[in-house]
Amino acid sequence: MNSAVAVSTAMHGLALGEAFSFDSLVEVIEKRRGRSIRIVELEELGHEASLCALLVELETEDLIFHAPTESQLHRQQFVLHEIAHLILGHIDGEELRVPDFLLPDIPPATRRRLLRRQNLNEPHEVAAESLADHLAAAIRLSMTHDSRFVEIFG
Repeated sequence: MNSAVAVSTAMHGLALGEAFSFDSLVEVIEKRRGRSIRIVELEELGHEASLCALLVELETEDLIFHAPTESQLHRQQFVLHEIAHLILGHIDGEELRVPDFLLPDIPPATRRRLLRRQNLNEPHEVAAESLADHLAAAIRLSMTHDSRFVEIFG
């Protein structure tokens, strides 16, 4: 399946319509995976590892770490990219390799899988970024709909 088809299929499979909030997206993914998603800013990602974000599958939850940024849109894109990997099933079968300085409080045996963005030209990364762009557009559209609702109905 090519990237455009995979992204289109994934968007349709969410059954959220053309506009939805970030929170409703996370809720659907948590329900689908049967586990919570925790989003954490991690200073070391940007400084020591030069990574934007990191996805770690633990026994009971999915952790998304993102580098600090002053831009809310930039932070949202980091997180949506990792959520896109979850939606597309990219974390399944990934080998666990993470430097200990990034996650010193999580024992290696607890970390089940890890996905980190290193080569943006790989097909999985291209598909995840494309899906993240589509998710961001739907979230922006949702904000426009909310504004019009409030504008019209108070």
